Amino acid sequence: MTTPYDVPATTAPRPATARPLENVLFSAALVARGLPWADLPARTLGLDALTRAGLARRLMTHLQGRRDGRPVRLRTPFGTFLVPLTHADAEGLLARADGAGALGTASGLATDGRRCGLSPHVIPAGAWDALTQEELAGLTDRVSGHLQAVLGARREDGALDGDHWHTGMLRLSRHVVLGAGAAADTLLSEMVRAATDAVGSRAYEERAAALRRRLAPYLADPEPGSLAGRLSAPSQGAPETDLAVAHALALVSTATSVSALQALALLAAGAATGAVTSPEAAVDLALECYPPLPAMVYPVRSPLDADGPTIAPGDEILYDRTLLGRRTPGKPAAPAWALCGSPSDCATARFAALVGQEVVRGATAGARPVLLAPQFTLDRLPDSLGPGSVAVALVGADGPTVTAEAYGDLLPAYGARGHVGADRLDRHAERLSACAADTGWNGSETGERFRTVLLAHADQCANAAADVRRAARWFSH
Repeated sequence: MTTPYDVPATTAPRPATARPLENVLFSAALVARGLPWADLPARTLGLDALTRAGLARRLMTHLQGRRDGRPVRLRTPFGTFLVPLTHADAEGLLARADGAGALGTASGLATDGRRCGLSPHVIPAGAWDALTQEELAGLTDRVSGHLQAVLGARREDGALDGDHWHTGMLRLSRHVVLGAGAAADTLLSEMVRAATDAVGSRAYEERAAALRRRLAPYLADPEPGSLAGRLSAPSQGAPETDLAVAHALALVSTATSVSALQALALLAAGAATGAVTSPEAAVDLALECYPPLPAMVYPVRSPLDADGPTIAPGDEILYDRTLLGRRTPGKPAAPAWALCGSPSDCATARFAALVGQEVVRGATAGARPVLLAPQFTLDRLPDSLGPGSVAVALVGADGPTVTAEAYGDLLPAYGARGHVGADRLDRHAERLSACAADTGWNGSETGERFRTVLLAHADQCANAAADVRRAARWFSH
């Protein structure tokens, strides 16, 4: 008779392996993350239990019941993973493994199964003593200056321009981290992104060296009050200050360009009920529900005792926050899990979240966010909220002097929503055309028929986008 882990009793127990059908269902849940249209039939019928999130909840509940909450080994098209079944179990296991030095270089897991590099977690010892009041005031000033330029680029109806927001937030992030001299250095942000993408590949050392050369002039004489000055202070004695600064720039850029915009949408959605009323709560909710790092893979490089089963070198631990769902309300995760992925916490991630909060606070000072797209309420959050799909207007202050309640009755509001809808229809048309161009449809009559249907739908979406855009221009003027 075998042990519960299906190994001889004379050997150390290993984590249980899922049944074949459980592997199939878990694999389907992973693949379905990249299919946003898969929820449409269920949502149309009001059957939330049959959406991707609903089915994932039922699957994880089943696995928790069968395994007594212990991690389970699951085979998927993306690899074989050891999967903790709750947020607390995942974070506790990874923290113990990290403390024991048992983890290798982590990576993100994209919806199509690709491994994505994570910004190397480097923090000089003692660099993150509490920020002084002077530093906090300086942070507010830096945020305010760039934010006013972004808000000044709003359309006449108060809607934020997504491209201006992204560009402005990257500029703001470079100023906060490296000083005013780096604000216009757009290539620096590109080099940070390229180096992060290459982590774990042969190209990383070359890109990291190029990034160090780009950072050198800013670190040779850091601007007083900049984050680089704090991270490169002589008392730190850190040999990898450039990596610490690059890590900070990567995290602050994400928190401002992505999470802060999502937070504005959540703040607007929660305004009617008062459920989300502060920048802090909005950013916490954005990082909890839409983490920039939704799924992470941690390789194990030395034996690890997981309170019973032994995890062997070569195993990979998958922490998929989207499949585990939201944690207990009122108990958001530390920003490290959403922005950095380090199990040992990350003070830089906390700082990045603080900058995101300052952005939201500055954007809503004297103005109210109005959600244009996508339309949702806090009790029915969308499964994804990519910055490209978010459209928010800020009304009041120096913008249109109307209330959020009256805003929807004005013609410019319909124009703003129309432009957003047209853009979404164009993206649908592009995706359908790309799908139809796949060579997998070749070789059969059925495939060609499907290709024809896809192209017809793409054409309908493109024509509808053009009609909506013409109407939107009329409303806007």
